[in-house]
Amino acid sequence: MPIFEIKNLIYYYPDIDKPALNNINLTVEEGEFLLVAGGSGSGKSSLARALAGLIPDFYGGKFGGKVLFQGRNLRDIDRRSLTRDVGIVFQDPEKQLVMTSVEAEIAFGLENLGLPQEEMFRRAAEVMSFLDLSAVKDEFTGNLSGGQKQRLALASVLAMQPKVLVLDEPTSQLDPVAAEELLNLVKRLNEEMGLTIILIEQRLERCFHVADRLIIMERGEILKDGPADEVARWEVEKSIPFITPVAKFFASLGASSIPLTVKEGRKALKPYYAMPGSRARGNRTTPVPLPNKRDLKVRGKPGQENRENTLVELKNVWFTYPGGREALRNVSCRIEQKEFVVILGENAAGKSTLLKHMAGLLKPGRGSISVMGRDTGKTPLAELARYVGYLSQNPNDCLFQDTVEEELLFTLKNFGLSDFGRIEYLLEKLNLSHYRTANPRDLSSGERQRVALAAVLAAGPQLLLLDEPTRGIDYRLKNELGDMLSELREEGVTIIMVTHDIEFAAEYADRVILMFDGRIVSEGSKREVLGGSVFYSPQMSRLFRGTVDGILTVAEAVEEMRELQGMVRDGTHA
Repeated sequence: MPIFEIKNLIYYYPDIDKPALNNINLTVEEGEFLLVAGGSGSGKSSLARALAGLIPDFYGGKFGGKVLFQGRNLRDIDRRSLTRDVGIVFQDPEKQLVMTSVEAEIAFGLENLGLPQEEMFRRAAEVMSFLDLSAVKDEFTGNLSGGQKQRLALASVLAMQPKVLVLDEPTSQLDPVAAEELLNLVKRLNEEMGLTIILIEQRLERCFHVADRLIIMERGEILKDGPADEVARWEVEKSIPFITPVAKFFASLGASSIPLTVKEGRKALKPYYAMPGSRARGNRTTPVPLPNKRDLKVRGKPGQENRENTLVELKNVWFTYPGGREALRNVSCRIEQKEFVVILGENAAGKSTLLKHMAGLLKPGRGSISVMGRDTGKTPLAELARYVGYLSQNPNDCLFQDTVEEELLFTLKNFGLSDFGRIEYLLEKLNLSHYRTANPRDLSSGERQRVALAAVLAAGPQLLLLDEPTRGIDYRLKNELGDMLSELREEGVTIIMVTHDIEFAAEYADRVILMFDGRIVSEGSKREVLGGSVFYSPQMSRLFRGTVDGILTVAEAVEEMRELQGMVRDGTHA
């Protein structure tokens, strides 16, 4: 008997005339690892809610069909019993946290189950150790970083010891190392403890290879269901973008089999470099760094600082939060006009704090910050806001109007602007035209992210500060966002972006800043920082490492292979 069986499921949210789920038929076997992918608003989160029994009881709306759990209709199962068996971690962890401290949050669900105190303490201690939360067990949950909140939400569910774990983008706020650790833990829960895992994820390079099955959703329907490699081939044939860089690269070469991991890809790459005339010489290879026009950008004469184009400058900045936590330690850096700078680093490294200082929302304890020639410590926030656009990690922070269009109009009115044509441009550019009259809070996380970005861009800022803008949006929309940001940079907008999305940084950034423990530990062109990193490196860099150094993107990898094939035809080599 399958652990889940969905029959002819159709579901409409209240006051929405388009089905969020449409004729879903799906079975999930006990102990299976199911990966769900698809576009923003495709129905992935709605499917997760249906499996957890939250639709329609919690969200309301119209519901048809059946969802069976171990042969029983989900709607007939006692809520407490279902909560014990099926755990869900939501896309936005803040919506799942209800207690004031970490330990109390983990104990909350256990108390509702009526467990003995000793059992609650044991379970809480186990999950805090698993998810590296022991050091913050007494912390106020509101002071945690986004990644820590994500791990806490997972810990509170795991403490219930469910049979099924439904995860809605659990790594969206985690740095690459923490994301790998979390997915390794989820994999262990599946393989060693028999937990059934249903994982919804946008960054497929992290989990494509660990799933038993992959389903692709679009417009509330399941487009494809099958083993990951089989679905990957189908996606390439249909030009569907929900595929990892490694799989996309080999598919572009017309490879008969498509590797799903870097390990498989490196093995498949060897024959290309063993051909006569290739760069390979015996068992050795000659690294050939690829030039990049952006890397050749002149930043002033050698040995001199070119301050004419400096837009943001930080000098010896220190900052300590109330309570004594030092978030920035002697940070100094310069950002020039028309740069696209990405800030990377582990959770709680100080990235968001640094961005808030550039926006003038926080003032340094020591040191100074200059933005467009203005000292942020002395300049009123209202004056800075006219030129500086800031999008926080949580899009809900700046969404408070009744419709999407009103959100953008509010920005224009707030700054005394009347460029209503810009609203049309932004709605179309960010694929929001058909949500014009929708309430932003009714949209998916990725859609809310785009609405918040549109509201910030409506003012036409000269400096754009973005904190995790790719969180919750799919590959197609990420590409469109990256192209749009590149256009803005060409128009003169300087962009500084905090992200955990290494692939996005490799594709679009000019320069990368890597932070650790409140300090800048590495700074340079994306090729210098990402190409020389182990964990903060894109898949293509890992694939070609030691063979041809300097490759970061699929386009560069394909160009390299065409050049190699040309050498083989000509009988020449590097």
